[in-house]
Amino acid sequence: MTQTLPEKFLRLKTIMDELRERCPWDRKQTVESLRTLTIEETYELADAIAGADWDGIREELGDMLLHIVFYARIGREQGRFTLEEVIDGICDKLVKRHPHIYGDIQVADEEEVKRNWEKLKMKEGKTSVLGGVPASLPAMVKAVRLQEKAAQVGFEWEEPAQVWEKVREEEAELQQALVERAADSAMADAHARVEEEFGDLLFSLVNYSRFIGVDPEMALERTNRKFSDRFRRMEALALGAGKPLQELTLAEMDAIWDEVKKASGKGGDGGGDA
Repeated sequence: MTQTLPEKFLRLKTIMDELRERCPWDRKQTVESLRTLTIEETYELADAIAGADWDGIREELGDMLLHIVFYARIGREQGRFTLEEVIDGICDKLVKRHPHIYGDIQVADEEEVKRNWEKLKMKEGKTSVLGGVPASLPAMVKAVRLQEKAAQVGFEWEEPAQVWEKVREEEAELQQALVERAADSAMADAHARVEEEFGDLLFSLVNYSRFIGVDPEMALERTNRKFSDRFRRMEALALGAGKPLQELTLAEMDAIWDEVKKASGKGGDGGGDA
């Protein structure tokens, strides 16, 4: 007979209890030792999502669910919290932060939902609208979250053209910093300024991505994958012609690169562009 969802969840919890009590490896784990593994599982899920691998997404979600149950088991052992408390906590939070569903608040669109969400979090004791952004987030993801948070209180450009103008401004400042570094490379802060201006340019590009509806992390990852695929095909073609890449000139590699790009439906002028 097919098990119900509660029965399936109870089976997972029971297996976790058995592993914790009887398996030497599972018995040894702590929240600290699991942390790195959880981060790894998160990236594996992200890889599956980026690759539109639905079987992989299902599998990685299972791994993530296992980790949640594992942490809850350790929390119970330490007298900190139980799995039931974890579930109650997220249910209560969702109900409290969705008054337009579980209360009498009216909202016009998703942007108003996000603004209300931030207001509610501030009422809960947050001292800054940026307080919910984890310090250990990858830099590009963090940039998006910081900008989204700031936008919820109105600190936001009005039009995409304004943001693009900011991108151009930051690009000019980077070029100026590069000129200054080239003129006096002995300046103690010359490289630091180049790095700062480059960071400002990246931050502005991330901001522009939000205005045109593009996830910059996903966009860059897809370009990474595209570049990797084409580079490997270039390597294969070179080997098939009897010469590894190391023995080719840049012009010869560019010619093969253009051949690979045309085969994939896109022309180009070489130079390693994706």
